[in-house]
Amino acid sequence: MISPLLNEPALIVENGFRTLVIADIHLGIEWDLYYSGISIPSQIEIRIKRIREFIKNVVPDRIVLLGDIKHNVPETSWQERQEVPAFLTELASSAPVDIVPGNHDGDIENLIPDNVTVHGMRGFLLDGVGYFHGHTWPDAYILGASNVVISHNHPTIRLTDPLGHSVSEQVWIRTHFIEKAIKEHFGECVYWMDPEIIIMPAFNELCGGIPFNESEQEELLGPVFANHAVELEMARVFLLDGTDMGTIGGLKKLGITRKRYKSRTDKLDNR
Repeated sequence: MISPLLNEPALIVENGFRTLVIADIHLGIEWDLYYSGISIPSQIEIRIKRIREFIKNVVPDRIVLLGDIKHNVPETSWQERQEVPAFLTELASSAPVDIVPGNHDGDIENLIPDNVTVHGMRGFLLDGVGYFHGHTWPDAYILGASNVVISHNHPTIRLTDPLGHSVSEQVWIRTHFIEKAIKEHFGECVYWMDPEIIIMPAFNELCGGIPFNESEQEELLGPVFANHAVELEMARVFLLDGTDMGTIGGLKKLGITRKRYKSRTDKLDNR
């Protein structure tokens, strides 16, 4: 059974045991914001307190961190060198931690404490579920799972009223791979179970997000999207409170989705 934690960007997976899954934590983002002219104090204590509540409510046997535990690339900031080991030590005191590195996680092998396992960037299988961050293709064997969980894109939807005022909401997205595109990449010999994909929202609210209802597939991040290997139009969208918003294709047809144009000429042609 796979179910989101209500009103939170965290996932509970229960098959043989119970796993808590969190993605896109981006510890150290405050350092990056500071050098962009935005001064925000470190949020590490707030992050740890929030996850302690997750752990208290879920009581997991394992914890999966699905990429981008740290933020800064290509170098690791002093803030991350202090906060990442402390953060992981806190989590690992409650349950073994599995990390799938994301594109922001360079050098993380030098920051991990005991009871933490770092897997390959192409993901791994745990308790019958596949996990990969999304900035690479997954390992082929992951496609033999019935469910695959990915992150990386920080999915949101943006709702815009007739006056142009808009609000963005974090969302969960449930969809499937496109078999033809997958087999074009991996070959016909791939063990194919047509897994359901669950795209996770970001844990760190300072990261922003990509409005899937306003985006074309090639604008999304990662090779599975760039190669049109994910079904988007029929992908189902859920708010963090569980509200079913319908499909991405359906949302695009509503007046709440702002129409985007690739050029000024396209915009003038559609007046």
